[in-house]
Amino acid sequence: MSPVNAAAQEEPQIVVREDSPSGSPLTPPTSTYMATALPQNGVDILKPDDERPRERFIPITRFALIDRLTSPQAWGAEEARVARRFFHYLDYWRHQLYGARLLELEQTYEPFSPDTDLLLTRKYSRDELRQMQKRFVSEMESILEQANYERLDPSVITEILSEATHYGLDLRVDFSLFEECLIYYRGASTRKDQRRNLRKFLRKEEFHVPIFQRLFLLFKLKPLDRHIREIMEKEKISRKEAERMAKRLRANLPSAVNEDDIYMKLFKNIPRSDVEMVFPNTTVKFRLMDKITLGGTGAFGVGMSTFAAAGKVGLLLTNPIVAGGAILGLGAALFRQVSNFFNTKQRYMVIMAQNLYFHSMADNRGVMIKLVDRAAEEDVKEEILLYCVLAKEQAHRNDLKAIDLAIEQYLNSSFGVDVDFDLEDALSRLIADGLVTEDADGYLHTLQPREAAQHLDAKWDMFLDLLPDIEHNEGREIRTADPVPEPTATATPAEQHA
Repeated sequence: MSPVNAAAQEEPQIVVREDSPSGSPLTPPTSTYMATALPQNGVDILKPDDERPRERFIPITRFALIDRLTSPQAWGAEEARVARRFFHYLDYWRHQLYGARLLELEQTYEPFSPDTDLLLTRKYSRDELRQMQKRFVSEMESILEQANYERLDPSVITEILSEATHYGLDLRVDFSLFEECLIYYRGASTRKDQRRNLRKFLRKEEFHVPIFQRLFLLFKLKPLDRHIREIMEKEKISRKEAERMAKRLRANLPSAVNEDDIYMKLFKNIPRSDVEMVFPNTTVKFRLMDKITLGGTGAFGVGMSTFAAAGKVGLLLTNPIVAGGAILGLGAALFRQVSNFFNTKQRYMVIMAQNLYFHSMADNRGVMIKLVDRAAEEDVKEEILLYCVLAKEQAHRNDLKAIDLAIEQYLNSSFGVDVDFDLEDALSRLIADGLVTEDADGYLHTLQPREAAQHLDAKWDMFLDLLPDIEHNEGREIRTADPVPEPTATATPAEQHA
């Protein structure tokens, strides 16, 4: 019987014992689970499980949690029904609050969106755009934190990823091109894959691939002039030389990528060794075996052609047709080797594009909407878990550590997941909404499900009345007499604003 099925039959509860040093130690966990395994293939950019902090992400749907936490055994039949209704109220309430944040975020993002098809009616100065960019990036970081994503440092990726990827590609990314670059992941785990083993006579064998279940990328290019000045300062070269170098570094960027736009990407099930594959300026390098193969066959083919041609060049005066054929044969051999070079590189680019196609989830505004929804869901899961403890027994500030451990044990024994529960964040939201209050002595008082539902009902009725206006006073309206620029394939929103 699986741990989940066993938990469903036994209906375990979040138990806080009263004989702990702080008044609430935990019962020992009934099962153990590690979300990831040590890498079996490629390079893992994360530390092993026992060397890095646990993730805060709770890999369970809020619907499953509500079903499990509102069983009649936990509350009693009537109270369980009321608790379920309150949890649904809380779900709607939290998503409504995040919806208000999303509206403001969309307004801030509009000047930087590469996908807009709307008429632009405001103009912004460079300083205003910089302030809006800073505010937007900061708000996205906040939402990613609430969605329980973990940040990856680009410098760590560059330092560690020096070997071939899971898909057999050797990739390189120049992070100096980016003015903004955020990389976040959620759900570091493994998936099974198959490969043929030469030692086993090409029979297929299974192996584990370390992956990120979700990978988020935000980037914005540096302005070209700033990039040139940085190259001049770093390399101690003239502006003309720096311009040539900057142009060469940007040659791998797609022509549609504009330095005034902010791009966001969300991927699923990306192998951890393939993180560099998701960037727009990724370059494919030849592996050592490819260099040996291309170099060996090329040298042999050109050498034989050259030897054959050398023996016939002497016939140039007596039989120019034969000599010309020999020279053409040498040229054909050289052309064939150059073609092999480009064909191999093109094959690698096709492999990279095919794999990204199946890993991509959303772009730009779609990423924003999806992350806001996930942030609201993570908040709801944390809040209902904490509420179920606080509503059933008197708690003090000093008991919070034990309650945190009790919730983690419950998730472990009921669902087989090992997470770092973010109790303080959940408690702060319950207090802010008035569902939990703290007295001067540090005791926490929690509304019971019926009163809590009525409380949220009253807050919902006042929501629109208390909704703040979005006023940043940035930009100026384009006057009626001014021509209103329309989005084109070449002009970006930020270019039209400037």
